[in-house]
Amino acid sequence: MKRFIQTLKNIFSIEELKNRILYTLLLIAVYRLGYYIVLPGVDSSKLNIDTSGLLGLLDTFLGGAFSKASIFALGIMPYISASIAIQLLTMALPYFQKMQKEGESGRKKLNQITRVLTIFVTIAQSVSYLQTTIPTDALLITRAAFTISSVFILTAGTIFCMWLGERITDRGIGNGTSMLIMIGIVSRFPRAIYQEAVSRGTGEALIFVLEIVALFLVVMFAVALTQAVRRVPIQYAKQVVGNKVMGGQRQYLPLKLNTSGVMPIIFAQALMFIPSLVAGLFAEKSDFASSIATTFNDYTTWEYNGLFATLIIVFTFFYTAIAISPQQIADDMKRGGGFIPGVKPGISTSDFIATVLDRITLPGGILLAVVAILPSLASMTGMTREFAQFFGGTSLLILVGVVLDTLQQVESYLLMKRYEGLMKSGRVKGRTETVAV
Repeated sequence: MKRFIQTLKNIFSIEELKNRILYTLLLIAVYRLGYYIVLPGVDSSKLNIDTSGLLGLLDTFLGGAFSKASIFALGIMPYISASIAIQLLTMALPYFQKMQKEGESGRKKLNQITRVLTIFVTIAQSVSYLQTTIPTDALLITRAAFTISSVFILTAGTIFCMWLGERITDRGIGNGTSMLIMIGIVSRFPRAIYQEAVSRGTGEALIFVLEIVALFLVVMFAVALTQAVRRVPIQYAKQVVGNKVMGGQRQYLPLKLNTSGVMPIIFAQALMFIPSLVAGLFAEKSDFASSIATTFNDYTTWEYNGLFATLIIVFTFFYTAIAISPQQIADDMKRGGGFIPGVKPGISTSDFIATVLDRITLPGGILLAVVAILPSLASMTGMTREFAQFFGGTSLLILVGVVLDTLQQVESYLLMKRYEGLMKSGRVKGRTETVAV
């Protein structure tokens, strides 16, 4: 406790770090304030928005704003969708690839394109959200007037959230976009704990304590999965520059066990509604289609979790393949005078890195699938649905990743001012690491 208090004193003794933390807290407070502002023309007491399946995940990311029909009902998610689309285009189209290689000017152009695309995505999602989730009996004005006004408000709300995220990134602490998502998830945690404690009651207090211990172990498992790295040694040849001998040191190429992060889970969840949707079209004519629809509407069935886990493993290989290019890494190493001991530069190095990636991607995908299906397993034990969501899946991985990145930034400030780090056992490592090439 004494060390913890001293660390807090060290943090707030650094003027720049203190200002960044306070600025971040202020913007987070503004963001949460928008949760309580309901769209004009809606009677919130008559809202009964279904948040099952993918909509439930979206509502979790937005801290409940989606189900409350607030002005931040779509939050930062359209910006996330636009960013993913631009990222995929950057990997597929030469025009965007060229723009990405232009340095700072290219990055600014891509950011501007992402912002413009966000507006169109938000408008499309706003219309869909208003038409399919807001019941007519909850409206205080005509449907047409409500739709037109709310599309403008929701779009402005998303743009404002995007601006908040950029301000946190530039002048605050941590990645602003990820921080807003994390705050939405964390805001539901106290309520989930309370509901679980009430449902267990005094007669099952020991079970509730065991659930808390299990949650702690799951979080530690998620941290280990996020941090696990296969370090490939790289040796740099010695070079004579003037009167000095440069190079000759050994560094490491960090290949993460979970290179793809939460993307495989997000892609897999986006596809899991298709079986029930297609089967539902023929449910009245076929008992088999009806059983399929029923099975895949329940996320606790073994069929649902089996398909979900398989999709996650497939997408883990897919996303790793498009995110890391062994050939490019090998070329960069060759230009920098680096080589892997015992491996020839060029094609042999590329093949070696690809082999290592294949060997770590499979266990990484399996472990990621285990984390993804843990909430359904937790629900089967009798936990409340909201509390079970914190036992794995996208929510837990986002929480772990954002917290590690933020702590890494804080520790960097402490070490820069010659203070001790946050941990005695070593430095805090975030998700972003520099490749030694």
